[in-house]
Amino acid sequence: MLSGCITATGELDSSDTLKSSWVRPDDPQEKIGAKEHPAVVAKYGGTYENRQAERLVAVIVGKLVSQSEDPSRVYKITLLDSPKVNAFALPGGFLYVTRGLMALANDSSELAAVIAHEMAHVSSNHAIIRQEKMNSAALGKKVVSDVLDDSPAGQIAIAANQLKLRMFSQDQELQADAVGIRTSGRAGYDPFAAARFLETMERYRQFILGSGDFGGNDSFASSHPSTPKRIELARRHGRFFGSPGIGKKDRDRYLRGIDGILYGNTSDEGFIRGQTFLHAGLGIAFDAPKGFVIDNQKKAVLISGPDDLATRFDATVVSKRTSLSDYLKSGWITGLVNETIREELTNGFESATAIARGDSWRFKVRVIRNDNQVYRFITAAPQTNTNIDAVSRRITGSFRTLSEREIANLEPLRIRIKTVGPNDTIATFANQMRGSSKPGKLFRLLNGLKPGDSLQSGQKVKIVTDR
Repeated sequence: MLSGCITATGELDSSDTLKSSWVRPDDPQEKIGAKEHPAVVAKYGGTYENRQAERLVAVIVGKLVSQSEDPSRVYKITLLDSPKVNAFALPGGFLYVTRGLMALANDSSELAAVIAHEMAHVSSNHAIIRQEKMNSAALGKKVVSDVLDDSPAGQIAIAANQLKLRMFSQDQELQADAVGIRTSGRAGYDPFAAARFLETMERYRQFILGSGDFGGNDSFASSHPSTPKRIELARRHGRFFGSPGIGKKDRDRYLRGIDGILYGNTSDEGFIRGQTFLHAGLGIAFDAPKGFVIDNQKKAVLISGPDDLATRFDATVVSKRTSLSDYLKSGWITGLVNETIREELTNGFESATAIARGDSWRFKVRVIRNDNQVYRFITAAPQTNTNIDAVSRRITGSFRTLSEREIANLEPLRIRIKTVGPNDTIATFANQMRGSSKPGKLFRLLNGLKPGDSLQSGQKVKIVTDR
């Protein structure tokens, strides 16, 4: 197993290969999980190596396994180096938790609820059953298409199959909730933690929709929707153990375990500070207009704003012998209007602009050269939007290189644990937060504070900072 992985017994492994003893030759499910594991790790940026966090997870996993539906199952838990808030399972006991999820959880019982939920998916063979149903649905779609072509009846039949698959997935989640809460409650954790974390996930979903500070499509919120019905059912399962207040939350130990973990993107991916994107490796930066949201994705940076305006930024290598005009005409962007190509300077950098058109959209394209690197800004807007040129020029006009001092001062964001003093307020800690356009809201979210909640002297809280 790759480093950063934990066995069911809480034993840490630092080897770079799968332990053969972890994959039983007679278990086809473990073979499936082992085969998919490298691709999962690669997709999520590799394993996250942090001994404090690994030990924290090891303790929780060890308690859960002893009370699980299948205590003989060997689970392989991997911490993923991703800011996305996610947890999921593969057949054969391969479980995954991102550091982004660990940053959002508020105590050991909440993380235990998440892990127990994923263990339930494994013990119930949900991944295998779902794949079988997906294969069946795909076969059904092909049969319907062959027989009914694109007729209304055919489309209705296909839609019905897809609805059944979604309903099955929802049933899987509810079943895993019930089994997971039973497991974590028997292990001594707060049985109401699952409902509490589902509420946090719904608040998280609303937050990322409005800020773009972190997250993305591959998030626990998108694959585990926190509907009011699901939250209420989780509370009912918790009540089987008693009234709220029973079970361990183990908050202080949890906060010690995550103190200092990375939050958000790594230096290889670039940082967002307020309305500015900075990349130390490339040595460049640019700004988004006020009211726009920057989303740093794996292969590009997206800047979205009002009235359906959006800009995509990425980079490529182009030979210095190729003019930027020729590069624009080389076919990498469709709909380009060649007669609109103009070469000019942008903040002293060689650049070129052009217009591209689609059915109902207009695109302003600007490429900027710095040595062999060409940076591409594509701003899109509906044909009726007249602000596209101004927004494109505003963003690309802020493009600049970073000084050596600026690069040296760029540090990744981390979770830091602070103790509330007698005069501290939410605003006190919000003012210490970095990297968010809405620090007060993010502080409340990370610390599970609801409207009307206040801080108590001596309380431990999480902040996000690069210091």
